[in-house]
Amino acid sequence: MKGFYILLKRFASPYKKYIALNVIFNILAAFLTLFSFALIIPILEMLFGINTETYSFMAWNSASVKTVVVNNFYYYVQCIIQQYGASMALASIALALVVMTGLKTGAAYLSSFFMVPIRTGVVRDLRNQIYAKIVSLPISFFSSERKGDVMARMSGDVTEVENSVMASLDMLFKNPIMIVVCFVMMITVSWQLTVFVLILLPVAGTIMGRVGKRLKRQSLESQNQLGVLLSNIEETIGGLRIIKAFNAQDKVRNRFARDNEYFRSLTSRMYRRYQLAHPMSEFLGTTTIAIVLWFGGTLILGGSSSITAPSFIYYMVIFYSIINPAKDLSKAVYDIQKGMASMQRIDKILLAENNIKDPEKPVELTAMKQGIGYKGVRFRYGDAWVIDGVDLEVKCGQTVALVGQSGSGKTTLADLLPRFYDVQKGCITIDGVDIRDYRIRDLRALMGNVNQEAILFNDSFYNNITFGVESATKEQVEEAARIANAYDFIMASEQGFDTNIGDRGCKLSGGQRQRISIARAILKNPPILILDEATSALDTESEHLVQEALDNLMQGRTTLVIAHRLSTIKNADLICVMQDGRIVERGTHDQLMALEGTYKHLVDMQTF
Repeated sequence: MKGFYILLKRFASPYKKYIALNVIFNILAAFLTLFSFALIIPILEMLFGINTETYSFMAWNSASVKTVVVNNFYYYVQCIIQQYGASMALASIALALVVMTGLKTGAAYLSSFFMVPIRTGVVRDLRNQIYAKIVSLPISFFSSERKGDVMARMSGDVTEVENSVMASLDMLFKNPIMIVVCFVMMITVSWQLTVFVLILLPVAGTIMGRVGKRLKRQSLESQNQLGVLLSNIEETIGGLRIIKAFNAQDKVRNRFARDNEYFRSLTSRMYRRYQLAHPMSEFLGTTTIAIVLWFGGTLILGGSSSITAPSFIYYMVIFYSIINPAKDLSKAVYDIQKGMASMQRIDKILLAENNIKDPEKPVELTAMKQGIGYKGVRFRYGDAWVIDGVDLEVKCGQTVALVGQSGSGKTTLADLLPRFYDVQKGCITIDGVDIRDYRIRDLRALMGNVNQEAILFNDSFYNNITFGVESATKEQVEEAARIANAYDFIMASEQGFDTNIGDRGCKLSGGQRQRISIARAILKNPPILILDEATSALDTESEHLVQEALDNLMQGRTTLVIAHRLSTIKNADLICVMQDGRIVERGTHDQLMALEGTYKHLVDMQTF
């Protein structure tokens, strides 16, 4: 339960007012419940002749408060019976019970009413925090995580926390209060019996606690397996074309069925143990009542107890009132153990360390005046260096191309510039200042990216082009689309710029998606441009249109181009040939051709 209290401390602080109101009304409901029981026994004692003592009014300062209250209550009951008869006394009891029950249920409703903002608010805050953390975490975090599992944590695990932990909050606040109030009253009636009860209850609590710990472990395994299932589904949907092309439907079906069967076996064991909670708590509670009944009855029959038979009946009524709250409390503990397993998975995201941070005293960056510098840069994902001692100067307004075989480190070198990853050795500078000394937001505001795979969203043309650009006018958006050679096909669509382009732009061709991506970069108007194989996946006609759009985009900007099609970078100011994380050749196209080295070999292969 320690983890649960830490969870409340982390997320329930903004709702202290509602927690206080909930506790107040729960205490009120508990006291009203006890006093409604207290009304019955003394009245029935008088009505049926069990108590024949005569009472007289007692002044409030003549004895203890308890003695005065009990005596005067009996006195008024006697007056009602003598003056109006037994039938009227019974009617008075019934009316008093109705009033007390109305007040009790009203207080219980208000306690639940003030619990709702806590339950819904904490879950909302939890989802917001997870989403904000996902957006802020470095790309390296997701290279080691399954996308489906991340989605499972944000959907399934948060839902589990809501259904298990948050749904148990009301019981967790209400039932301990009821139990404490009952225990106080039990001690007042007979402290000897209450001590005996306190010896019995920890035994039952220990048994149920062991079952709860086991349930948490099984729930964690179940939620992890659900993440595997969702990852499987996400991969299947993404790779459906290949699955069908290679007739691999049976293979993926069998793999999913195997994982799904394992998930079923985990959840079956978990639910069987969960269903054990209620019968076990009821059996242990009834056993405890039976033992207390035997022990208390023996004391009364033996004449060795100060408690009377009517008081013992009231004591047992109070003790029985603890059983349902205790059962609900044990169920809440089981639910919380189950939900905390999901919270443990959520915390893998929330508590993940983000090593790409803003500096404590950032240097202001509003424009680039000199250029970019890579100085002895080394970087690795695992053990092997992906970038191994790169030195490179990119002057303001220059176009620098990175070429080489796949896996030579071109994309990684470009990703280090906007700090998608941080260098491990050496540094990257803008205008002579290490980029780690700038704010991340200011650094990335200077850059525009056009990737090989155009990353678009399930939204309209207009919203995709203006993505990340605030307060753009319609005229600016249309001008960006014209420069990117996208205006004509946008206007030819059903609703023009308001047309939805589908998931990842699935309603568009590859060339159209790329031109929308270029229009977005044009609208941002960045001084630094990173083009990562922006035309390599296009047909000849689309490549011509996209290359023309890129030429328009590159005018007057400092550009870093990653290219496999060497014809597209022939006019670059500087071409760097990369191999095994190093720059092995650099120069203009003509200079590199004259060297007759790696670059000429690549050109000859493409020409052939």
